[in-house]
Amino acid sequence: MPTRHLITLNDLTDDDLRHLVNRGVHFASGAGRAERPLAGQVVGIYFKKTSTRTRTAFSSGALRLGAQIVSYGPDDLQTNTGETVEDTGRVMSRMLDLLVARTAGDPVEMRALAGDGGMSVVNAMSADEHPTQALTDLTTLQRHFGRIDGLRLLYIGEGNNTAVALALALSRFAGVELELRTPPGYGLAPEVLERARDQAARTGSSVVEHHHMDGLPQGVDVVYTTRWQTTGTSKPDANWREIFAPFQVTEALWEDSPQAVFLHDLPAHRGEEVVAEVLDGPRSIAFDQAENKMHSAMAVLEWCRAAGTEEAAGNGSGPR
Repeated sequence: MPTRHLITLNDLTDDDLRHLVNRGVHFASGAGRAERPLAGQVVGIYFKKTSTRTRTAFSSGALRLGAQIVSYGPDDLQTNTGETVEDTGRVMSRMLDLLVARTAGDPVEMRALAGDGGMSVVNAMSADEHPTQALTDLTTLQRHFGRIDGLRLLYIGEGNNTAVALALALSRFAGVELELRTPPGYGLAPEVLERARDQAARTGSSVVEHHHMDGLPQGVDVVYTTRWQTTGTSKPDANWREIFAPFQVTEALWEDSPQAVFLHDLPAHRGEEVVAEVLDGPRSIAFDQAENKMHSAMAVLEWCRAAGTEEAAGNGSGPR
């Protein structure tokens, strides 16, 4: 069977996406504790940028699924001395079954690592998209609400790789309303917004973006934000903090949405993108969300390495 990769959410069919969410919920329930679908396999964990949750999630998830892991830091590979990414991928594919990589760089690098075909590659974050974070978010929503279809979400903050993945994922569920409030000059790329809206038109959902905080939607189910200082990026404006200041998540946002829960992909900077009273308050499920990163990582690892098996294919969808 062809090797499965998860480099972008576009690699997944709708059935794959729902299957991965359901498997994340399955692992979160504890029902899969005895399952070892990766027994006898070796997973590489390559992180060029700092990581707490994602690195721990994939490392612990791989071990729980029965795999052995090999970890690489930013200074460990010969790419630092001039070896090409293509050659690195060709070598790794002869020794590893799966590579989880965070580069915070161009996704072309992920494709180069996957080029030899023998090793599955998972994008644990590139500059343009954070697909495994979106799967974590979907798993969190499914666990908390019992559904994703029909939810209303308000995202506040930069249109970064987390926001991209969130828009590309949620727009594939029925009746979802996603409203993004992003600082002027820091929104989603036009091609991303267009793709999300095209998907939303197909599923009966909506994706709306504004660059101000006037007239916020009422009765939302979720308020979501991310930190202002995104890993691996810098702001082009010297006064960017002034531009971002109105987009802070405060308790006032719950006046019109008292039942909403709060999500944050973490790490958080209290007093910047969110006040402590929200992050640490009763509305926040951000730390449940962080735990779900491991459960959804297990679902991804299983899906990548179980191509061709009925259970992991999910509703008859096949590898790409």
